[in-house]
Amino acid sequence: MMIKGTVVLRKKNNLLGFKDLTSSILDGVHELLGKKVSFRLVSATNADPANKLKGKLGKPSYLEDWHTVSTGLAVDDVEINATFEWDEDIGVPGALIVTNEHHSEFYLKNVTLEDVPNHGKLHFICNSWVQPSDDNEKDRIFFTNKAYLPHETPPTLKIYREEELDILRGKGKEFEMLIESDRVYDYAYYNDLGDPDKGPESARPIFGGSSEYPYPRRGRTSRPPSKTDPNVESRLPSLNAVGIYVPRDEQFNHLKMSDFLGDSLKSISKTLAGLVGAVIDKTPKEFDSFDEVMEMFKGGIRLPESSFLDQIKEKLPSQFLKSLAQNDGTPVLKFPMPDIIKEDKSAWRTDEEFGREMVAGIHPVAIRRLEEFPPLSKLDPREFGNQASSITEDLLRENLDGFTTHEAIESKRLFILDHHDSMIPFLRRINTNTSSKVYATRTILFLKDDGTLKPMVIELSLPHPEGDQFGVISEVYKPAIDGIEGSLWQLAKAYVAVTDSAYHQLISHWLHTHAVMEPFVIATNRQMSVLHPVYKLLHPHFRDTMNINSIARQIALNNNGLFEEAVFPKRYAVEWTSALYKDWVFTEHALPKDLIKRGMAVKDSESPHGYKLLIEDYPYAVDGLEIWSAIETWVKEYCSFYYKFDDTVANDPELQSWWKEVREVGHGDKKEEKWWSSMKTLEELIETCTTIIWVASALHAALNFGQYPYAGYVPNRPTISRKFMPKPDTPEYEELKKNPDLVFLQTISSQIQTLVGVSLIELLSSHSSDEVYLGQRDDIHEWTSDTAPLDAFKKFGEKLVEIEDKIVERNNDGSFKNRVGPAKLPYTLLYPSSGVGITGRGIPNSVST
Repeated sequence: MMIKGTVVLRKKNNLLGFKDLTSSILDGVHELLGKKVSFRLVSATNADPANKLKGKLGKPSYLEDWHTVSTGLAVDDVEINATFEWDEDIGVPGALIVTNEHHSEFYLKNVTLEDVPNHGKLHFICNSWVQPSDDNEKDRIFFTNKAYLPHETPPTLKIYREEELDILRGKGKEFEMLIESDRVYDYAYYNDLGDPDKGPESARPIFGGSSEYPYPRRGRTSRPPSKTDPNVESRLPSLNAVGIYVPRDEQFNHLKMSDFLGDSLKSISKTLAGLVGAVIDKTPKEFDSFDEVMEMFKGGIRLPESSFLDQIKEKLPSQFLKSLAQNDGTPVLKFPMPDIIKEDKSAWRTDEEFGREMVAGIHPVAIRRLEEFPPLSKLDPREFGNQASSITEDLLRENLDGFTTHEAIESKRLFILDHHDSMIPFLRRINTNTSSKVYATRTILFLKDDGTLKPMVIELSLPHPEGDQFGVISEVYKPAIDGIEGSLWQLAKAYVAVTDSAYHQLISHWLHTHAVMEPFVIATNRQMSVLHPVYKLLHPHFRDTMNINSIARQIALNNNGLFEEAVFPKRYAVEWTSALYKDWVFTEHALPKDLIKRGMAVKDSESPHGYKLLIEDYPYAVDGLEIWSAIETWVKEYCSFYYKFDDTVANDPELQSWWKEVREVGHGDKKEEKWWSSMKTLEELIETCTTIIWVASALHAALNFGQYPYAGYVPNRPTISRKFMPKPDTPEYEELKKNPDLVFLQTISSQIQTLVGVSLIELLSSHSSDEVYLGQRDDIHEWTSDTAPLDAFKKFGEKLVEIEDKIVERNNDGSFKNRVGPAKLPYTLLYPSSGVGITGRGIPNSVST
């Protein structure tokens, strides 16, 4: 008998190149010759003794009406009616084998069978590119949306389940060439950031696989080694940010790729740095006033005449040239107005806003409660000498609102933003070998009765000029409004912003979300079948991560890349992240544990979600705990449906292989058991999955999508300082007295560095048109056939809507002074929903930008 069904698919866009157009023409010829797309049902109930007891196969059914499927520039999913041959030997189908005899790939989204005898409707959730049979050793197999733990898998499907995982693991050869159509997930070190073939200055260390440079693993791309160093992978041309191998299904879909190739190209490519660098002698290097900075957002920064662009067009893709606004033949770089200066152009300079952004800005995860005074260093005194703080009680006394230092600590009123220990080991090399001139910083703040934070002192430290073993030399600055003291205080805050900006971008953002997530993506695909319930739970939270990370390696993390151009560690940027990866602990990225570790919260059964915040008006933590709790509830209901007992977790071979590979391979430089849970109980599984989802979604969103609203105006969040603090009785000090704004601007990022940095974060802060947000799925009603998880997911989505409404209410409540602040910029970064573009809100499911 014939079973009616539907197939939802998408052809590859044949306008992207000659090869794709040729393939499309050949597909039409193949159709005429009888070479089509075929489907064969695989039984979940009846075995075939002649085929290793695999499920019996049905007869091939062919996809008709191929020519009705569009291949235009805006390619949409198309639903095609189909019929599938079924007989009693098949019983209930559990899988579908797809053979593509065409010359080009196509994207198969899902297949639905209607009225299967003795069962009813069946869904196959595919979401995968199906390659031509000539490119694959085996035809593709897709399973129904029923989730099975390994021991519950029907025997007829078990071998198919194992074979599919073998294909995804590949052959494991380090330099085996992988091509675009491959689906192989494997690991490699970060050995592709340097380019030793261009000379020693372009070489960079290999990160990962050593105690000196530990690092998470990245996806294997298998390009050939460089000519100079066989241990270093050769690089693609710098502008080729879309030609890096990632498994086919990890590549951007057509909508995101369209966004990437269009308006966003100028923001993420090294081209902008090349363009501005090329005209360095023809355009001012400095902003001469804050009014000139504002021209970036009003009239725009004028570039040289169009005739100059003609000289460098070979270096520029056409999309970049089209993105430049033209005015009387003169190209102009113009950026949207950042939110931090939309309502008030000078509020960013206030101490109130400086303190508020530590709990409600783009880096609210670094501040901690000060529990000892003076602040202590954990650096080894045998190597770094005396690192004791020079901040004294006398310096704090007048700003403690009547408290003594001891009383303020005991009453949990003192907090610190401490970038001292993380900076000191690198500071001498950075200040000597690069153009940056930066300090290690400590900032102490006092919690006022109204819940706001008052900056009290800033300590700026440099390594002792006679050697690291002699400790540091430090200067301490106190708040002031007017005169030279006020100008020095504004500069001191800028130096703090520089260190905090770099820590935010390179450590909290790149390392702690992007880099640490990639091994989870790889291990999940290698060790857990698509049938596994935990795979189904986590898979949406890995979308586009490998692709965006591959682009980061190509244009941002690489030698002379965007980070080295625009962030103060320069050539030491990734080395710095490697050093701080040594302190990374996966379990401590669970939000409650992070808050407790930083002294920002304590366990309290009577408080919402079981934790009491020491700063009650801490927008990131207040909103974050609600999001965390919603994720945790969803994960608990989901996992408890499939795992009734701890033994089921401990004895799940795919789950245990996954967890072992994450720890021992993906994070192989951190494989000691002390860094990880044992994954033997349901509670550990729930917390692990909750943490993965939290890091990939809400934590990344809180750190990423506010970058342009807060840091698009670079004076608020400079990433580079190029001069040290002026000293009395020097020409620089006298200049500071006469023109403090000019000295400020000449100290932080130059015009060139600003354009590069702002271009980068303009893209990073933008939501693409195909974004899928927390609480949403592409196939909302079909991703599993189990009713209880679907009901739990629906409740999860509804809860997130409630949370967003509550956040809006809090932002409108004037009693919460940290919610909006002097800049009149409400804290919206943990609103679950968003529209397209730069919105300063929205929690996508995954680390995708």
